[in-house]
Parts: sequence; C-alpha cells; structure tokens
Amino acid sequence: MKEYKYQKGFSEQHTELYDRNAREQKANKILSVLKDYFGGPLDGFTLMDIGSSTGIMTHLLSKEFKHTIGIDIDEKAVAYSKTNYENNNLKFLLQDSMSVEFADNSFDVINCSHIYEHVPDSEQLMKEIYRLLKPGGICFFAAGNRFVFMENHYRLPLLSVAPKSVAHKYIRLFNKADFYYETHLTYRELKKLCSQFEIIDYTLEIIKYPEKYYSTEMIKDKSLIQSVYLSILKFAYFLCPTYIWLLKKS
Repeated sequence: MKEYKYQKGFSEQHTELYDRNAREQKANKILSVLKDYFGGPLDGFTLMDIGSSTGIMTHLLSKEFKHTIGIDIDEKAVAYSKTNYENNNLKFLLQDSMSVEFADNSFDVINCSHIYEHVPDSEQLMKEIYRLLKPGGICFFAAGNRFVFMENHYRLPLLSVAPKSVAHKYIRLFNKADFYYETHLTYRELKKLCSQFEIIDYTLEIIKYPEKYYSTEMIKDKSLIQSVYLSILKFAYFLCPTYIWLLKKS
C-alpha cells in the first residue's frame, strides 16, 4: 500500500477560506454552470463537495440540492463546518477523497473545485469520483494549469513550474510554507487525468459571458482583457490559467 504525505491544516494557512463573499461568488459560479447544463433547478439531485474546508461554499451549494455531503481531511475546518452549517440536508465528514466511505453510484453531482493539485495521488482521486458518481452523473471540475506565471496559492512567480526539489526550497525561502504539496498539471496532463469521463468544457463560455457565470471578479464583459484572453486562447489554449469542465460519467 502506498504511503502518502497529506496536506493538513490548509485552512489555518489560508484564511481566505473564511471569506464569505469570495466563497459565495465561487458557489454562484458553480451553480450557474450546473444549472446551464441541466437546464433548470438542481433540487432533485444529491451532491458531494470534495474539499469542503470551512463549509461556507458547501452550505451555499446545499441550498440548491436535495441532500449534500462535504468531505475534507482538515480537522479544524470540518469542526468549524459542523458547528456553523450542518443541518438535516447537509452533513460534513472527515474523510480522505482518495478513499471515500460511500458506495458506488451514490451521487448525482460532485464538486471538485481546485482540489486535484492538493491530493497526493490525483489519479486515485479521479477514480473515486468516477466510482461515486451515478451513471450520467456530473463532476464540476475546476483545475489550475501548471503553466502560469504566478502560482495562485502562495503568490510566487513560476512556483508551479519549478521542479519539486526547487519548489520546496523556494517556498521556504519566502516563509510561505515548509513544504510545497501542490502538484499542478499541464493541459495535456489534465486531459489524460480526466480521460475516463466525457469532458464538457465551459472555460471559454465563462470568459465570453462573465456576468451569466458570476466571473466578473476576474474579467469584465466587453473589456480589453476579455478580448485579449479570447484572442490568445484561440491559438494557445494550453496556456489558459484555469479550466472549468463538467466531467460526465458514461
């Protein structure tokens, strides 16, 4: 059996996870994509939120679903979630996303938003997501690209593209953390990671219609940056900093 090095206590290092306004915008973005895909309300579906952390976003998502489960390995974040948000429709569990204690085909929808890079084995994570989804079920998958100038978690230039041995020293040098757990993948590697699913790509749709998809914090409709993004990505999609995909289980 593999021995993994887990990234625990993430919410203590990243207090932005307690920012309700920011979490609400992320929740609305997820809901807008899912409602567009399903063509209406989500209240007939069950949801699992992988990496539920402080529970703020999970709580907001749960209002639209029949029943919701949030899982995370962050003990303090799960305790906070239970104390502040748990109810009859929403439960939080301390569980490993690479080995989830639910039966096959348990959920209609899974949210896996910027999680893959944090787990020790992203391939095992995706196998679990596939197992847990019902046939025809959907995973909302938000994934950061390895090829970005500024690494999003620690705001250090070129951190995600550096070899791990260099990244560990780099992150310690700036007192950001003791160890660089995150492992980002390139566009090609992400496609391979999700190859067992049908990929429904919403990335460009969100850039084209930021108001519809609650993405105006990143890009404004009819702005210069929107035009630049769309022009560049038309020819160099592999450089897109974040991909928003729906992964459908056949």
